Amino acid sequence: MHKMKTLVTGSIAKAAQIIVRGEVVAFPTETVYGLGANAYNDQAIKKIFKAKGRPKDNPIIVHVSAKKDISILTKAIPEYAKKLIDKFFPGPVTVILKKNEIISDMVTAGLDTIALRMPSSMIARKFIKLSGVPIAAPSANISGSPSPTGFEHVSSDFDGKIPCILKGPVSRFGLESTVVDCTGKHPVILRPGVFTLEELKKIDRLAKIRKSSLKIKSPGQKYNHYSPDARVKLITNYELRIKNKKTITAFIGLNKKYSKIFEFVKICRSNEEYAKNLFSFFRECDKRGIKTIYCEKVQEKGIGLAIMNRLKKASAKT
Repeated sequence: MHKMKTLVTGSIAKAAQIIVRGEVVAFPTETVYGLGANAYNDQAIKKIFKAKGRPKDNPIIVHVSAKKDISILTKAIPEYAKKLIDKFFPGPVTVILKKNEIISDMVTAGLDTIALRMPSSMIARKFIKLSGVPIAAPSANISGSPSPTGFEHVSSDFDGKIPCILKGPVSRFGLESTVVDCTGKHPVILRPGVFTLEELKKIDRLAKIRKSSLKIKSPGQKYNHYSPDARVKLITNYELRIKNKKTITAFIGLNKKYSKIFEFVKICRSNEEYAKNLFSFFRECDKRGIKTIYCEKVQEKGIGLAIMNRLKKASAKT
C-alpha cells in the first residue's frame, strides 16, 4: 500500500484546507487529540473509520465552534440541556440530543441521536470555524489503544496513514469528554470524564450515571478501550505484593512508597494529575517494553470516577 506523506503543521489554515478537500486531520483539544473530518461528508467519515480500524456501530462525536450551530444539528433541546450548554460549553463535556436529518447515519451509527461538543481549546475552535463545517471526530488513536494526549502520540499511530496532523499543546485534561445523555427527563452520564456528576447535579439534582446499558448511544460504552500492550493490574495500597521480578513492571498512582519497587514509575500529586498523565504513561510503557503496569485504584467520585472507568476498561482486555 502506498504510504502517504503526513503533514505535521502548526498552521490552522492549512489544516482547515485539508478538511475542505474531504480529508481527515488530527487536531488538539483540551481532552485528547481528535481525528476529524467534515461531519456532512460520508466519504470523509469513511476515511476516519478506515484509518482507526473503528467498528461502524460506534458513533462519533461532532465538534462545533459556536453554540448557535447546535440548533442546526438537533431537533429539540430540553431546558436542562440548554442550561448545561449555557454554563459548561465550551468545555470537556458532550451532550446527546435528538438529531436533525442533516447529519448522516454514518456519524451517528444509525441512531436518531447525535453526540455534540464545543471544545474549550482555542486551536480546536478556530480550526472548526475555518473549516466551515462541524467536525466529526473520535480520538486520534488506533481503535482500542490509549488515547493520544500529544501530537507525537498521533504521529506514532498515524504517520503515513493520514494527510495532516495539526500540532498543538499537550492536552490539558488527558481524558475524553464526559458524555451526557440529554434525551430523557433528566440528564444521565454515559461516559464519565473531568466534567463530574457533582457539577451536573448543579443543573439537575436528579442527574445520575448509567451503570450499564445494552443500547449504545455514545463512544466509550461498548468496546474495550484505552489498552496498552502491557497487562494492566489495578491495586489498592494494601494489595501490592511483587514476588516475581522476572518481568519488567511499572507503577502509576498517588502513593510514593512504591517508587523503589518498579522499573518505571509515575507518582501523581492529585487525581487531576493522574488523569492527565494516564494515557501518555501507558504509551511510554509500551515504548519501553513494560510487561505489567500496576495502577493504583482511587475513590470513584469526582474525576476519580473517570479514572477508574478508563482503568477498568484498560484492564479488561480479552
